[in-house]
Amino acid sequence: MGIAVGKHVDARGRIYLPYLQNWSHPKSTLIGLIKEMIAKFEEELPLYSLSSSDADRQSELLSYIAKITEGETDMKSRSKTGRNEGCFNKITVVGAGDLGIACVLAVAAKDVADKVVLLDPSEGPAKGGTMDLEIFAVPNVEISKEFSASADSKVVVLTVNSLGNAQTYLDVIQSNVDLFRGIIPAVSHYSQNAVLLVASHPVEVMTFVSWKLSSFPKSRVIGVGTNLDSERFQYMLTNLLKAEVLAKDAWVIGEQGEDKVPSWTSCNIVANQTEAMAARNSREKVANRAMEILKGKGQRSWSVGLSVADLADSILKDKRKVHSVSTLAKGCCNINSEVFLSLPCILGTSGVIEMVRLEEDPLVQEKLQSSAGSIHDLQQQLKL
Repeated sequence: MGIAVGKHVDARGRIYLPYLQNWSHPKSTLIGLIKEMIAKFEEELPLYSLSSSDADRQSELLSYIAKITEGETDMKSRSKTGRNEGCFNKITVVGAGDLGIACVLAVAAKDVADKVVLLDPSEGPAKGGTMDLEIFAVPNVEISKEFSASADSKVVVLTVNSLGNAQTYLDVIQSNVDLFRGIIPAVSHYSQNAVLLVASHPVEVMTFVSWKLSSFPKSRVIGVGTNLDSERFQYMLTNLLKAEVLAKDAWVIGEQGEDKVPSWTSCNIVANQTEAMAARNSREKVANRAMEILKGKGQRSWSVGLSVADLADSILKDKRKVHSVSTLAKGCCNINSEVFLSLPCILGTSGVIEMVRLEEDPLVQEKLQSSAGSIHDLQQQLKL
């Protein structure tokens, strides 16, 4: 038998039920828990029978382990593993909605990975987009509903969002958290050295949730954050507003949405204080114009998909390129809580290699602290 990972059971067989989360002695009883388990597991079975191929693989694994304990390892097998390890770039995209499909197509178009797995953990028949990927046979793309298909991925992209009937914003986020409880432990189990790249909403909170549920180091859990906004911001400064010198140090940081803020990573304007102040004011006017233009540019699935492919490319190819991504902000700008905010970071195969130092600006720091406070308050209300 195998564990059927879902919204109520993780890859280790641990169960998550509302009755357990709201356990209150003496009101809660084992009989009540068993009744709920029966009801939930009738809807979604916690176990499944292994297919003959799975059983064969399991037998091979057990046989190999026995040989290791007896000092009889297969040298041919080890050398084969050694050749593949480190040179095969595999990406798994979790979620077969519009964003998931867009990420797969963008990664394939940019030739970022040797193999892309589109993992659709939802029940029911294949969606239109998933079916079309199969029909037109996109090269090096595999579609699966089994978490085992994600094994040994270098990057795992999370695009899933709950489509439940939640009434409040907090309920919507809690539904996403419940969904992630059945996903993150499973993908973390099969790809223990992967970088988790979160595109689900709200990205700051869901990146925090992914970090907590995976137990990965903070450097290997990243949110797409304001990478797309930053790329657009720099493009506008260079091509529309003809401010090329400013563009190379310009970033959009903070949280996605209305509270994002422009910032800079250098302050080498001019030496004279009066001229520096004038140059700073001029720079802020240009930045404000660019931010106003940005407000009219919506984010479509395909544009976020291109941003995801851009980030995955920097990670897999160890480009050491700077991106504005959601990372653990504790310790930055006097933020003392465990929250994720977009900040300029150097990315490589191990995820975030280094955070780039921002120019000290009291207004920017104030906005970041305000965002951190509201996100932390929200996180405190969630049941992880």
